[in-house]
Amino acid sequence: MIETKQHGSASSHLPDEWSAINWRQVHKNVRVMQHRIAKATMDGDWRRVKSLQRWLTRSFCAKALAVRRVTENEGKRTPGVDRQLWDSPQLKHAAIAGLKKQRYRPLPLRRVNIPKPNGKMRPLGIPTMKDRAMQALHLLALDPVLETVSDHNSYGFRKSRCTADAMQQLFIRLSRQGSATWVLDADIEGFFDNINHNWMIDKVMMDKSILKKWLKSGVVEGKQLQATKAGTPQGGIISPALANWTLNGLEAELIAHLDAKWGVAKAKKLKVGVVRYADDFVITGASKEVLCDEIQPWVEAFLAERGLKLASAKTKIVHIDEGFDFLGWNFRKYVAKNSRKLLIKPSNKNVKTFYEKLRNVISDNLTVTQEELIRMLNPMLGGWARYHTSAVAKQTFSRMDSLLYWRLMRWAKRRHPNKNASWVSQKYWRSSGDRTWVFACNVAKEDGTKGTRALYSLASTAIERHIKIKGEFNPYDPVWEKYGESLRQGRMKKNMRYRKEWTRLYADQGGKCALCGIEMDLDTGWHDHHIEYRMVGGSDSLGNRVLLHPVCHAQVHSRKLQVVKPVPE
Repeated sequence: MIETKQHGSASSHLPDEWSAINWRQVHKNVRVMQHRIAKATMDGDWRRVKSLQRWLTRSFCAKALAVRRVTENEGKRTPGVDRQLWDSPQLKHAAIAGLKKQRYRPLPLRRVNIPKPNGKMRPLGIPTMKDRAMQALHLLALDPVLETVSDHNSYGFRKSRCTADAMQQLFIRLSRQGSATWVLDADIEGFFDNINHNWMIDKVMMDKSILKKWLKSGVVEGKQLQATKAGTPQGGIISPALANWTLNGLEAELIAHLDAKWGVAKAKKLKVGVVRYADDFVITGASKEVLCDEIQPWVEAFLAERGLKLASAKTKIVHIDEGFDFLGWNFRKYVAKNSRKLLIKPSNKNVKTFYEKLRNVISDNLTVTQEELIRMLNPMLGGWARYHTSAVAKQTFSRMDSLLYWRLMRWAKRRHPNKNASWVSQKYWRSSGDRTWVFACNVAKEDGTKGTRALYSLASTAIERHIKIKGEFNPYDPVWEKYGESLRQGRMKKNMRYRKEWTRLYADQGGKCALCGIEMDLDTGWHDHHIEYRMVGGSDSLGNRVLLHPVCHAQVHSRKLQVVKPVPE
């Protein structure tokens, strides 16, 4: 419940307009309930889990947060079959009251096809705004359960987890001399289209009647209504969570099966490990026979129960010396002197696809200015470089820079067909610092002064090892709050925005720890601490953060001490 002094209803004490909602209190209330749901899940008290989920989905705070999510994300201007958008504060506030289970009937999805990297089309089902908000609402209640029961090495569409975590886990499983040498590279045939509805309704820990209505709502393609008899459509807010729930247990149940059949000691010698990102997964093993005769049949039975099967044409068992592609990287061991070394490089398919994107952007914009072309290319180059920054990618980056240079040279020559190559080079390329042949141009800044806009250099991207998340991490368990803070701090150190924020905090505190008052420096180090924990709705604003000595930070969490924001001197 939210109290408001200036804008509120006397009968309910709830905000009577969108701008009067106290979002900090909303986040805090929802997080507290999510913690209680996670705690009940860990205790195995499923009756209490259902009760808490029911309470949360009926609360004003959860409904307000659900409406905010669907009206602030990238799809906020994409309507469903009813062509309605919630694009005003009045409509958003009215939508909160409309999120009720009673007489709720979802409308069919609007089918939209988007191109896939392989040239094929991916069908998406676009729900209406109300159906999206209902999905977001029930996801708030489902996610704490899902995070608590998920496999440790499942990394897709989960908080604080990413593809780089999956890559690092495979490095751990495959890099040593005595590691597994065989890999089952699996591919599920039509995953989202074939999940068994009855299995989901029976197994997914959420309101069964609501889930059934979503699954059976149908799809409108063109002007034709089509029934949905299986699968969960891609495009819904809750779809990734349902997909994760479907494959959840692939790792834990497989290991339990091997332990029961072979015994714990012998099962470990099989070197079986599962790494999954959404519906993409690989399984390591000590021998081809183990994967072919024991693991693959078990996986097929696991999937069959859910209405799924492996794609025989794409599923293969490979030796690590041969290598395999996963999530845009190639994993392969190379002979180095008297040993074999695992190298993880951008896959050839990923590199080729990215170059085609660059080529298309350049060829489709032959008449734009150099400044505008750089503005288009830099986000693409920066994003691709950041994705591969923890792989062995230096050689690939240099090669891509070279290919891009010749593509840009053709673009520039086409603009000046009567000029020679030397003239074109001097006009579009220059030296900058210790770099030569920089594709750059002069630009006017907002203050009227002149500046330079240069093309992002892939070869200058630093290669840095990714900090892998612990498999047991649960964002809804307060026990993991300190670890979550240190993980976030470690990952954000290379982000210039966070460096500036730490400088500001350090200056405001006079270089002293907010707990003990003793000076901090590079020798003592410091930790970024949230006064109001992020797990209970605390924000990332500077007003909610202080710097502490590492030992003081540990003391705050172990003894549950309260830290006060120091007043700047």
